[in-house]
Amino acid sequence: MKAINLVMTRKNSIAIEFDNILPELLFDKSLTQIQDSIIYMGNKQLPLSEFFEVEIEGDCQNSEDCLINIEGDLSRVKRIGFAMNSGKIIANSNVDFHVGALMTGGHITVNGDAESYAGREMTGGTLEIKGNVKEFCGSSYAGEWRGMSGGQIIIHGNVGKQLADFMLDGKIHIRGNCDILAGVHMSGGFIQIDGNVTQWIGGQMKKGIIVLNGKIDSMLPGFVFQEIVHNPLINGQYFIGKYRLYSGDRGVNGKGQIWIKE
Repeated sequence: MKAINLVMTRKNSIAIEFDNILPELLFDKSLTQIQDSIIYMGNKQLPLSEFFEVEIEGDCQNSEDCLINIEGDLSRVKRIGFAMNSGKIIANSNVDFHVGALMTGGHITVNGDAESYAGREMTGGTLEIKGNVKEFCGSSYAGEWRGMSGGQIIIHGNVGKQLADFMLDGKIHIRGNCDILAGVHMSGGFIQIDGNVTQWIGGQMKKGIIVLNGKIDSMLPGFVFQEIVHNPLINGQYFIGKYRLYSGDRGVNGKGQIWIKE
């Protein structure tokens, strides 16, 4: 295992972007090469060493065995793990926009909160956020219609509005609460929400499955109650208790499923 340890030495009010700081790009690089890796700040290109002290431990032959460990206040560091395909990244702080966006493989852990568009349009890998996430987690980008289509997202805290907007496939597990429009425009995939949802769950949903273990005040009129099932087997997993099954959204001829625990 090769560990690349990055410790922030200087915070900037303008966000910096980490597009080039990926295991698959750095696993075979020397210390000097990593220090010289380009990061972006506005319209400027700067070396990584401008903001981070770099230390290397161990060695590896492929990117799957490479870990990038990032320390410091990362609240103005955007695009951590952007389009990542292998290896591991651990961010020990709150992070800015687009963490794990477009990732196809590997594992990202955020030991803090994340800004909007976490895991947007991802197709593989695992994104785990130990805190809260703002809007459009696992969603499409503004103006696009393809959301998350593979991989998994695990959020230990709460999420903002429009979770999994235009989701096509993959798995999302929210251990906290969700704001409005969770699963909006969903066409596939699986979402488990352990907390409560504000309202409008599954709006314009065509396919896919949502399991809600918490509470919601009311269902959209496009969802039709089907039955109550004890200990249902949903997406290959048993859920203990009584669940109400709804199908919809009939407003778009949808055949999605929403299971709500009683």
